[in-house]
Amino acid sequence: MSVALLPLALMASLPSTPMLGIAEGRCRGEAQETALLIDVRGLKDRQGHLKAELYPPNDEDFLADDNILLAAGKTFRRAEMAVPQRGPVSLCLRLPGPGVYALSLLHDRDANRKFGLSIDGIGFANNPRLGLSKPSARQVAFTAGPGTTRISVTMNYRRGLFSFGPIEAVR
Repeated sequence: MSVALLPLALMASLPSTPMLGIAEGRCRGEAQETALLIDVRGLKDRQGHLKAELYPPNDEDFLADDNILLAAGKTFRRAEMAVPQRGPVSLCLRLPGPGVYALSLLHDRDANRKFGLSIDGIGFANNPRLGLSKPSARQVAFTAGPGTTRISVTMNYRRGLFSFGPIEAVR
């Protein structure tokens, strides 16, 4: 593996407890709920699962181990869903409240609950251009107001040996 791909490979190997943050991240449809509605763009196909994860908006905590974040009392939320076979794709994530957060979105095409460098897609709030390493928390930070905040995330997939980007056909 190229040394340049090492940061993305490290993202793939981060330990995680799959159910952590899911109960806290599940939208309940309550009128006073603060939530994020993510419109997913550019899926490569309609297989597998989508997993959104919410982090504090700083580089130390962005994409950090969920167990460590929650043990330290820091923000971490997760929402998952099977990719629908047709139609627009949106995923709801309940937020702790209005504020600034960082967001990642995984298209886990083989549904193995891990980021596979060569198969899965990745997206972030603000749709930063991806190089060979993870974006900074500042690049993927968004501000959520009271009620529901809506954002659009375009998925990126491996393109050749050294880059990630959106696919040509947006589904």
